[in-house]
Amino acid sequence: MPRLAAVLFLLGLSVFGQTAAQKPPHLLEDTVNDYCLDCHNDGSKTAGVTLEHVSSANAGAQAALLERVLHKLRAGEMPPPGNDAPDKAQRAALVQWLETELDKNAAAHPNPGAPVIHRLNKAEYSNAVRDLLGLDLDNAAGLPADDSGYGFDNIGAVLTVSPLHMEKYVSNARRIARLAVGTLRASASVEKFKAKAPQGDSLDAMPVNERGEILVNHYFPFDAEYSVLVRVRGNPAAGLPPPKLDVRLDGRRVKLIDADIDTAEANQGTRNFELRMALTAGPHEIGAGFLSESAKLELGGSATARGNAVPSPNTVSVEYVSIGGPYSPDGPGETESRQRIFFCRPKPGEAEEPCARQILASLAHRAYRRPAAAGDIDPLMKLFAAGRADGGSFDSGIEMSLSGILVSPEFLFRAEKAPPAVAKGATYHLPDLDLASRLSFFLWSSIPDGELLSLAERGKLHDPGVLEAQVKRMLADPKANALVDNFAGQWLRLRNVEDWKPDAEKFKDADESLRNTFARETELFFENIVHQDRSILEFIDADYTFLNERLARFYGIQGVKGSYFRRVALKTPERGGILTQASVLMVTSYPTRTSPVLRGKWILESILDAPPPPPPPNIPPLADAANNSAKSLRETFEKHRADPACASCHARLDPLGFSLANFDAVGKYRATEGGSPVDASGTLPDGTEIDGIVGLKKLLLSRKDEFVEGFASNLLTYALGRGLEYYDQPVVRDIRRQAAEHDYRFSSIVLAIVNSVPFEMRRVPE
Repeated sequence: MPRLAAVLFLLGLSVFGQTAAQKPPHLLEDTVNDYCLDCHNDGSKTAGVTLEHVSSANAGAQAALLERVLHKLRAGEMPPPGNDAPDKAQRAALVQWLETELDKNAAAHPNPGAPVIHRLNKAEYSNAVRDLLGLDLDNAAGLPADDSGYGFDNIGAVLTVSPLHMEKYVSNARRIARLAVGTLRASASVEKFKAKAPQGDSLDAMPVNERGEILVNHYFPFDAEYSVLVRVRGNPAAGLPPPKLDVRLDGRRVKLIDADIDTAEANQGTRNFELRMALTAGPHEIGAGFLSESAKLELGGSATARGNAVPSPNTVSVEYVSIGGPYSPDGPGETESRQRIFFCRPKPGEAEEPCARQILASLAHRAYRRPAAAGDIDPLMKLFAAGRADGGSFDSGIEMSLSGILVSPEFLFRAEKAPPAVAKGATYHLPDLDLASRLSFFLWSSIPDGELLSLAERGKLHDPGVLEAQVKRMLADPKANALVDNFAGQWLRLRNVEDWKPDAEKFKDADESLRNTFARETELFFENIVHQDRSILEFIDADYTFLNERLARFYGIQGVKGSYFRRVALKTPERGGILTQASVLMVTSYPTRTSPVLRGKWILESILDAPPPPPPPNIPPLADAANNSAKSLRETFEKHRADPACASCHARLDPLGFSLANFDAVGKYRATEGGSPVDASGTLPDGTEIDGIVGLKKLLLSRKDEFVEGFASNLLTYALGRGLEYYDQPVVRDIRRQAAEHDYRFSSIVLAIVNSVPFEMRRVPE
């Protein structure tokens, strides 16, 4: 019996032994008969559900149905408002009994599910190439967009493969192989990079005393000379010394230029500054910006308001950087990629095949996430021979073979093959190598590293102590930021921020730069919880956040100076937690106004894991006039809820959404609107009253079990790459119980997932 199954079984017996004697006879049947059968009978089958035949004697056999009943009871959704309902004590007793019975059945009959073959999505593909070859680029450039399911784009069932995919995989493989091996043909070209940070903002990776900057990460394919042209724009104030343009390479100053702007050029105050640099092949960081002391970013023309004030028309900034070359190339150089690949080289006159076989075996070992057999290497050796003959060099042969690895199904797909002795429909423990891949793609969105792969090959990964140590090591690794980019980016919809366009007339200060700070705050907040192993309850309420001066000013928080982000203690309850962060508040609004429905729906879906059903057909949409005030919106929604077809959902949605009414469509706090106080109050169907963000936080923390299970459901879905089924719900509840024992720390959620039946086991499809 799996470890988790055994624990659940013992826990179930213990709890069941304590509660069975207390359970009134036929509690399930009596409750259903008294409150449910008027709607959920064989004749009516309201919502497609009949409860006529439920029986406490065979709860396990009815797990799919009873999990739905349990979910509705816990959320207070059934019976519907206005109908007779069990009192709190009866409801709590039935909820406890259902949990105990369903969890006991799951422990006795574990069902880990049968995930389908999983194609690497774009993020996983790019990260896998990075970790295999040391190419930290957009390796998935040009690949088609991935479809999403259950809220995430790593769901195996929707990661289909089209002819276009295969065409792009082939072209990507050839490009990546040439870049990694160093067989590109030298051809001079010019590439242009536009600045994203406006004049008054600074970039995290640049000195804090610079403004109007640009930072370019570029891969230089040869040891050669390159040109770096910096185009600047702006009109310095009369009588001031020329602004100082600081040009940097890999964080170090290359040249400090007196950038006296020639305003006569096209009457736009622009000028070019070009440098020639001899660079080694590989990645380099080119930065350029103006020292704030010389740029004089002034507020209202005041010479004393420098650096961090709102930029005036007198500012100067970098418009773009152009990189040209290579000129007079001197070979591919010794890049990290070439060092990883060419750990051996045949001497003149020696046979090349033995060294080529060693190189390809090493690459295939990492790329395929398992030891490479002769059957893996022999086809690659044929590609080596073809590439060697075509290109005329050992490197050309390796390039052709590497491109073959990068289009191999063993690299592009994760397929967990059942041992031959396991029958169809049976369950089995994943071999260590498959577990290593699941773990690395969960936490890093990438392939296992050498340490993880070595432990798996030696059969050590299923050791509980070893597995826990690896989880903690991997969470502390910078590659765990993949959880921020790929999990939080979708759970919190941060990926929508970049393309979100609030109404420019209504929200004049919410420009692209400010919207970027919205996303950065939430990313740093989530990253802090992961790396500092904080309680996930801080997602609901925290006494700190991460701000720079501009975002702090937008929030009305004093004492934050400088454009770099730092942790800031919060002193008022209006901020704190993801529900008060502008990124979330903006993407759950319309461009012109707030939306109680969108915000309430997001809370139900992403925070409480209790999504409302889709609206009935033929329901007229609400007016979306740009001048809708909070007061008129509330009146409109009250009329909308008067329709019985709408009330069943809006009675749950609207109070949650209106509790955030103090935040406008870009997340700015407002106590009044149009001279009237904002009404952020509401009443849930069970009579619970909410008043504003403070009331919402209090409500969610009082229902922390639902929040923790909701978070666990989302993270488990992401970890497994499949949607959750009814037989996964006991696992979700167990994750919540384990997390409670460790103060809900992030690592406790991850460890509970990694030790769970669906993560460690698999069912053979029938």
